Amino acid sequence: MIRDAYAVRTGIGPRPLAGGRVPRPVIEVIERDDGLINGAPADHYLDEPAEWQPHDHRALRLCRGQVLDIGTGAGRTAVELQRRGMAVTGLDTSPGAIEIARRRGLRDTVVTTIDAYAAKAATRYDTFLLLGNNLGLLESAERAPVFLAALARMARPGARIVAQGTDPYGTTDPVHADYHRRNRERGRIGGQLRLRLRYRRLATDWFDYLNCSPAELEQLLAGTGWELKSVDLADKPYYLAVMEFMR
Repeated sequence: MIRDAYAVRTGIGPRPLAGGRVPRPVIEVIERDDGLINGAPADHYLDEPAEWQPHDHRALRLCRGQVLDIGTGAGRTAVELQRRGMAVTGLDTSPGAIEIARRRGLRDTVVTTIDAYAAKAATRYDTFLLLGNNLGLLESAERAPVFLAALARMARPGARIVAQGTDPYGTTDPVHADYHRRNRERGRIGGQLRLRLRYRRLATDWFDYLNCSPAELEQLLAGTGWELKSVDLADKPYYLAVMEFMR
């Protein structure tokens, strides 16, 4: 999908076509386990800083030292940090996404899971970056401590996580409010999504992705060694959370 989006934006490489000559918009289809289906243009993975949301710019000002950009995708933020002279590694599980990130100039990349990388990484990091709503990679109350422990194994003293999340509970849409209620009835966090992504004839496996409030995030951090230091609510319902490693 990201390869196709890059080809449509740049004209480099084969493009999906509509009607034989017209480039087809590259749409990421998001399917939720209650049957809800949404679609979003995949081109945003390639956005340059002039196209970013304000919280993205504020997030990059919070980065320091050696940075691990987790879920780097096409390298949107990692490439910009590199332009600013920062040492940054882009990590993603998608070889195709990393291929495009490297085409866009990102020098240091890793194709693996965070767990596998933490088990063997020699590098230690000062900042772990989770932008593009990638706080959702915490997944669930069960998975969050495992994910955070992986980051802790790679953390230098005083390391921080800079993460963008979404507080899902301000919605008045009954489709979402009912989903939150059903999650709680099942013992899940209200904003814990069960999703799969589709593009053309491809589909991922089903996975959990977490939208949580700052208060829920603070509860998830308890006992992990990470402490919530600040929450930027200027772009509600989106927020920036800064967590620091206290051990």
